[in-house]
Amino acid sequence: MKSLVVFYSRSGTTKRVAQELAEALGADIDEVIDKKSRKGILGILRAGYDATREKTTEIEFTKDPSEYDLVIIGSPTWNRRVTPAIRTYLLQNRGKIKAAAFFATCLGNSGKCLDQMKELYGDKALLKKTLVKKELEKGIEKLKEELKALMAI
Repeated sequence: MKSLVVFYSRSGTTKRVAQELAEALGADIDEVIDKKSRKGILGILRAGYDATREKTTEIEFTKDPSEYDLVIIGSPTWNRRVTPAIRTYLLQNRGKIKAAAFFATCLGNSGKCLDQMKELYGDKALLKKTLVKKELEKGIEKLKEELKALMAI
């Protein structure tokens, strides 16, 4: 099964998870770049506001998801919601994604993030997983196992 791991990461946590997944699964990887600056305290505040208001943003990415059997999409959780970058990615590509699995990184509770990702995708997600930062190692290993089992079907 040809797989792609797509992610957006502001702080690096989601990027780390995505890189470990891609390596373990032998998948390609694609980083979604948000053209709007999310750096510094003002960037963080704008990020939470934009996520809460369900805003989209201008993004860049390189891989065509229609070339893959499974697209695994990761997003940090901002104010218990999906990031504008992944919201935009899903809106732009939902018709191109054959099968999807989602993961969200967070400090405690992913809130609506995974449900929003599924809704934006517009179809059933094969897997939805929250990775809490304080238990990240355990969460990554469990997610790898679940995705490997999913890909073996």
